[in-house]
Amino acid sequence: MKPTLLLLAAGMGSRYGGLKQLDGLGPNGETIMDYSIYDAIQAGFGKIVWVIRKDFEQDFRDKILSKYEGKIPCELVFQSLDKLPEGYTVPEGRTKPWGTNHAVMMAKDAIHEPFCVINCDDFYNRDCFQVIGKFLANLPENSNGKYAMVGFRVSNTLSDNGTVSRGVCSKDENEHLTSCVERTEIERKEDGKVAYKDEKGEWVNIPDNNPVSMNVWGFTPDYFEYSDKFFKEFLDAPTTKANIKAEYLIPWVVDKLIHSGKATCEVLDTTSKWFGVTYSADRPSVVEKIQKLVDEGVYPAKLF
Repeated sequence: MKPTLLLLAAGMGSRYGGLKQLDGLGPNGETIMDYSIYDAIQAGFGKIVWVIRKDFEQDFRDKILSKYEGKIPCELVFQSLDKLPEGYTVPEGRTKPWGTNHAVMMAKDAIHEPFCVINCDDFYNRDCFQVIGKFLANLPENSNGKYAMVGFRVSNTLSDNGTVSRGVCSKDENEHLTSCVERTEIERKEDGKVAYKDEKGEWVNIPDNNPVSMNVWGFTPDYFEYSDKFFKEFLDAPTTKANIKAEYLIPWVVDKLIHSGKATCEVLDTTSKWFGVTYSADRPSVVEKIQKLVDEGVYPAKLF
């Protein structure tokens, strides 16, 4: 069975300003996610599912979904604050979405095969999809608890216009993930070394090839069941109740599963170089990089 690509597209780009998921950056108005979908199709994915907000469904259908008619099966699912387990209600004053793993949960009824989760506003490059697509396609039928993440080399994920947030990963001798710690300030320092700022505000150097998470995960459908179960645990936690902006994130769920022995998560290396529009100043550079890939014949001038 061909794997499915699940795109998380419900968030607004607060630092960028506006709905960057629909921003045309390619020579014919292609969005970043158009390139991800093109690469996924080339890598053997058989279906596309988006998680979006209901309030921009029509705009999304007109500008995005219409491109893929007849090319690959597509489905939309919707994330909203009030999609909670029975007996739970949205805390007073909460407006922030519940996070990436809550978004994944929205696709439970739409996905019944191994699937890859990605952000819709990151340009991952083709090798990333080849690597995760091969892993998912080669899983034995009815596999459970055999997950993966694409570990980008941190030096391939930096921005020229400011610090970036990345999940800094550690792995064991079997290439299995042992930890993924979100670091909100990562950059290349004046001495040429990549470093992140730790909890004490001190800079910690890491190797250029240290794997980081760019939110490219590979799961089997059993992941939905674990997500449902752990979501109640998350909502009941005192730390969640004390923080109106607490988010239910994919690395938190994966960490619980690997440390309880219920799953393994293989770290897959990729030569892909990430780029994205984290800051508005990134946009001209991204347009230029995409045009260069088109000029080199990596992508056709018009994708779909």
